[in-house]
Amino acid sequence: MQDYGGIWFGWSGQESEEPAGQVNLQRNDGVTTATIDLSARDVDEYYNGYANSTLWPLFHDRLDLTEFERETGKGYERVNELFAESVSPLIEQDDLVWVHDYHLIPLGERLRARGLKNRIGFFLHIPWPPMRLFVSLPYHKRLVRTMLEYDLIGFQTQEWLESFFHYCRKEFGAKVNDATGEITIGRHTTVARAYPIGIDWDHFQAQGQTEDARDAEQRLISSTRHRTAMIGVDRLDYSKGLPERIDGIGRFFDGYPELVRKLVYIQIAPPSREDVGSYQDIRALLEQKTGQINGARSEVDLVPIRYVNRGYSHAELFGFFRASKIGLVTPLIDGMNLVAKEYLAAQDPEDPGVLILSQFAGAAQQLAEAVLVNPYSPDGLASAIKTALDMKLEERKQRYAAMLPTIRDENVQEWTKQFCNDLELVDA
Repeated sequence: MQDYGGIWFGWSGQESEEPAGQVNLQRNDGVTTATIDLSARDVDEYYNGYANSTLWPLFHDRLDLTEFERETGKGYERVNELFAESVSPLIEQDDLVWVHDYHLIPLGERLRARGLKNRIGFFLHIPWPPMRLFVSLPYHKRLVRTMLEYDLIGFQTQEWLESFFHYCRKEFGAKVNDATGEITIGRHTTVARAYPIGIDWDHFQAQGQTEDARDAEQRLISSTRHRTAMIGVDRLDYSKGLPERIDGIGRFFDGYPELVRKLVYIQIAPPSREDVGSYQDIRALLEQKTGQINGARSEVDLVPIRYVNRGYSHAELFGFFRASKIGLVTPLIDGMNLVAKEYLAAQDPEDPGVLILSQFAGAAQQLAEAVLVNPYSPDGLASAIKTALDMKLEERKQRYAAMLPTIRDENVQEWTKQFCNDLELVDA
């Protein structure tokens, strides 16, 4: 937004008893934001309900956790209508409009209904589910029809893009040009392509030069007492595979009990969506599993797992990553996963750590030189940890050097530029 200008519009994160859609305009750090409050009912039905209890679990292959409630679906449409009503007066005739993520899928169609002819793009930051799962969603065709009102649709990976193509072919009889991304139904054409998101390399490197980063690195090094540090940083979410990860670590210590004195695992897991029941359950399960391993393997002067239920600044995370010789990123499924890229970005090129990465993270399609693992397999994860611990410096440097151009050059600025350039060129 600083580079392109314009306005960032969205929910303020605040609740009001009787929100009237009044827009609060502010300008900070060169960015203009326009936000509106939502009612408690809107937050419950739209955000906690349809967005995070229906779409999020369904799009992450968790049909067992997906709630299909008609009222939350109505709330989702109602709030997107409110968003369209609030933001449309702010959109000028030659503006590009870029809508982000599963919370706002119908927004483009609602803007079209108000007569907007602008080029409007949409980017989905999470996976697109396989057709056999997606068709379980009531009114799934209706939702995809709203997506097809966008001029350009972006997905994180080729896999998610191809899943969307498959749905459009089967359900709508669409003509799909795999080379150009054009999806044609009747006389209407939408373009869909893969745009893998990257990190802000320059910003993250700058954070690594701060006193906070250096202090965090030294704190972790001194506290491990000569043990190898292995780290995971994940939002507390069932898609991140945290209980499965702890099972794998437990299996590793079962197989190599003598290595309790040589390896310590640090799990940083800030809480999220605490009003949603499934998130309360995952926190309780993770605490139980961590406690069981620590109870069985701890000694008076050490614990094998440190579980931290809070967040840290970017600078502090850089320091923690730098001090950790193994990065453990094992989601059950993820649209991309930028923690994997940030872990690599924080490494010392002369003595880099090893990234253990889930084969089901979008990042695995770009970071093939990581130690790829099936996050559902505790034996596989235990084996990957042993591989990482035993890996020689020469191989670590080779793997790091092979992945460096991707995380450095395919950064978030290039991602933004590519999407916006394509949106400007597409026929509106």
